[in-house]
Amino acid sequence: MNVLSLFDGMSCGQIALDRLGVKYDNYFASEIDKYAIKVTQANYPNTKQVGNVLGVKGIDLPKIDLLFGGSPCQSFSNAGNGKGFDGKSGLFWEFVRVLKETKPKYFMLENVVMKKEWEQVITNALGVEPIKINSKLVSAQSRPRLYWTNIPLDVIEDKGITLNDVLEDNADVKYKISDAKIDRVLNTKRGKGFFYNKQNEKTVTLISGYYKQPTDGIYVDLGFKRRLTPTECEKLQTVPFNYTNCVSDSQRYKMIGNGWTVDVIAHIFKNIPLSSNCRFDSCHPD
Repeated sequence: MNVLSLFDGMSCGQIALDRLGVKYDNYFASEIDKYAIKVTQANYPNTKQVGNVLGVKGIDLPKIDLLFGGSPCQSFSNAGNGKGFDGKSGLFWEFVRVLKETKPKYFMLENVVMKKEWEQVITNALGVEPIKINSKLVSAQSRPRLYWTNIPLDVIEDKGITLNDVLEDNADVKYKISDAKIDRVLNTKRGKGFFYNKQNEKTVTLISGYYKQPTDGIYVDLGFKRRLTPTECEKLQTVPFNYTNCVSDSQRYKMIGNGWTVDVIAHIFKNIPLSSNCRFDSCHPD
């Protein structure tokens, strides 16, 4: 089986396949962020990096069986610039182009919840209706996302995971935030931060700007007020412990926030039939 991942990031799709025990011949990844590529190659050195999506040509690749990606969401997101397909999110059309060129048996596109008019454009282009799945079913983070796929899906069960399953004891004091930053989070118009002092809660969506925007993000108040550690953020995205530890904290926060919730992707991929009566999860048991 040959897999092609567009906008691969830190290769959350590959983690999902690995979690299912799926064997593949080639995993081709299109990504331009050097830090995300570094993390991918550190964990999956056999990944075949194919560069910028603009240069990916179906004719240069072997037969692709599974194509997936999460095209840039900045112009679709409520927190973005609202330009829709005229902004970075217009790279969606590169996904469509590669889909037509490679003609894979199965595909999946992920993106944020967006205006219905933009959602309909994507639906018309891909020929399938999106399925809305919230990551809170498999993690301690509320993260609603849309998935367009021709993979048959079944119901995803709530695992009942809360902050109590994510938070680490004795977090390093370097993650403590100052009184001045607390004030900016709570008392400025731009403040979008959220403090949690109950361990049975779900958090808001982890964002890629968590590492640089002091007024945004997720903070906890359990003994002292602090930001989440990188490994706690990995847990929110159901990414393996210390998967991203070969880059700086700032880059870890950025790519984790940009990434996928792996267990959601694994739930989708497990339903890919390998034969008439065999799925990934049944043909590759734990």
